[in-house]
Amino acid sequence: MAHEVHTSDYLVIGSGISGLLFSLKAAKTGKVNLITKRALTDSATWSAQGGIAAVVSPKDSFKLHIKDTIKAGAGLCHRDIVEKFVRDGPARIKELAEYGVAFCKKENANEYELHLEGGHSKRRVLHVKDHTGRDIEQALVTHVKKNPNIKIFEDHIAVNLYVKSNRVVGAYVLDANECVVKRFTAKATILATGGAGRVFLYTSNPDVATGDGIAMAYRAGATISNLEFFQFHPTILYHRKIRSFLITEAMRGEGALLLNLDGKRFMPEYHPDAELAPRDIVARAIDNELKRTGADYVRLDISFKDAGFIKETFPIIHETCLRAGYDMTKVPIPVVPAAHYICGGIRVDAMGRTDVEGLFAIGETAATGFHGANRIASNSLLEGAVLAHNAAEAAHEVVQSKTSVQQMPVWDPGYAADPDELVLIATLWDEIRRLMTNYVGIVRSGKRLHRARNRLEFLIKEINEAYWDFIITPDLIELRNIAQVAELIVKMARMRKESRGTHYNKDTPEQSDEAVDTILRKGYSPIS
Repeated sequence: MAHEVHTSDYLVIGSGISGLLFSLKAAKTGKVNLITKRALTDSATWSAQGGIAAVVSPKDSFKLHIKDTIKAGAGLCHRDIVEKFVRDGPARIKELAEYGVAFCKKENANEYELHLEGGHSKRRVLHVKDHTGRDIEQALVTHVKKNPNIKIFEDHIAVNLYVKSNRVVGAYVLDANECVVKRFTAKATILATGGAGRVFLYTSNPDVATGDGIAMAYRAGATISNLEFFQFHPTILYHRKIRSFLITEAMRGEGALLLNLDGKRFMPEYHPDAELAPRDIVARAIDNELKRTGADYVRLDISFKDAGFIKETFPIIHETCLRAGYDMTKVPIPVVPAAHYICGGIRVDAMGRTDVEGLFAIGETAATGFHGANRIASNSLLEGAVLAHNAAEAAHEVVQSKTSVQQMPVWDPGYAADPDELVLIATLWDEIRRLMTNYVGIVRSGKRLHRARNRLEFLIKEINEAYWDFIITPDLIELRNIAQVAELIVKMARMRKESRGTHYNKDTPEQSDEAVDTILRKGYSPIS
C-alpha cells in the first residue's frame, strides 16, 4: 500500500557487516526495521576474501597496528580514531567468533592462523580461508533472521531521507516488488549502505554499491568528507565474462609476484616493499605498466608455490580461475586494477553520529578518519564491526530520550508517468561510469577533472529531469545516486591541490605539508 507506514525505534538501511551487527545489538533495546535493496546477503561484506585485521597475536601490538594504519593513511588518519578502533579490535573478533565465525586456526593449536597483507608489519589478518566475508555475512544473517525484534524488508530501496528541523524522521522507501513508495519512520536512522564502486566502470564491488547512503545523506544536509580518496584494488581478475572478481592481497602476502607480459617482475622498481607496498602504490604501478606497454593486463604468479598449499589456502580463487581457464597452480593469472573502496564518505564521529540529528552512518559509507587517504588492507571489516558497536550505544541514547517518532507526509509522485525510454537510464549510467573511469581514475589531472565536471553538469540535468518526469524505479534511483556521488568526488578532487594516498594528480604530484580533510555539504561549495 502506498500509504503504508512502518514505525520502529531503529531504521537500518543496509545489510553488510555494519548493518547486521548494529541490528543485532539494537534489537536488545528496541524494535528494528532492517531494509536492504536486494537480498540480505547482497553486500560487499559477502565478497571480502582477505579477512579482518586485529591484534590477536603475542608477536603483534596495538602500537604497531596503529603505526601501520597511520603510515598507510598518508598523514590524514585521525589518530584518536585509529587508536580507539584498533584497541577495540580483539573484542569485536571475540564477538564475531561467538556469533559462529570460525576463523582459521593453526593445526593442533589454539592460535589463529594469520595472513600478512600489504602495509602490515606483522601477520594480523584473521580469515576463513579466502571467503572470510561470506562466512561473517552468513553467521550474522542466521542470527538476524532468528531475532523477533528485527523485521527484514528485502527488495526495498531507500529513495530519500525525510528531514524536519535538521532531524531525520525516517525515509521514503521503494518496494521493488509492489512498485510503491512506503514510509519508514524511526527515532534513529542508520545508514549502512556500503560503498560506491559502481560509479566506475571497473570495480570489485557488487551491483548494489551505488553510493546510496552518501547521496541521501548529502541531500539531507549531512557533511561529506574526503570522497576524492577512492582506493583501486590492484588485482581484479581480467576476464570478459567473470566480472568484479577480486584476487585477495593475501596472495601477495604469501609470495605471489606481479609480472608484465614479458614475464618481468616490476614492483621492485616502484617501491622497496615491492608487491607488499600500500595499495595505492601497487595500483599506480600497474596502471603505469599498462600505459607504458599498451597491455590490457599484467600477471599475478603464485604457481611456484606448492599446488596443495594454493588449493587449501585460496580455494574460491582457485576454483574461479579454473572456470576462467587458468590453473593458478601452473600458470600466472591476468589481473587489472579496479575501483574497490571509498576512504571518505559521510562525516561521523567515533560513535557514528552525523551532524544531522537522528542520523548515523556506519561501515564504508561513513568517514571516521580511520583510513585517512588510503585504507590499509583488511581494516574495513574491523571498522565496520567497531563502528556498529559504538553506534548501537549512541543510538540507544537517542531512542531512550523523550524524542517521539514524528509523522511523514505521504509520498507525492506529482505528475510522473511510466518511463517510456528505459534505454535513456542505461545510456546515462554507462556514460557516467566511463567518464569517471577515464577522467577521475587512478591518475588524474586538472584538465581531466575540469572535463569531468562539465560533462557531469549536463548529465545530471538530464537525470534530474527524468527523476521528476518518470515514476521512480530502482534503476532510476541508483542512477541519480551515482551521479550525485560522482559530482561530489570530482568536486573534492578539484579541491585537493596535492597528491596524497589514493588521490594522485599529475599536475600537483607532491604531497602538501598541511594535512586537511576536504568537506562538502549541501549549499556550500568552495569552487565552481
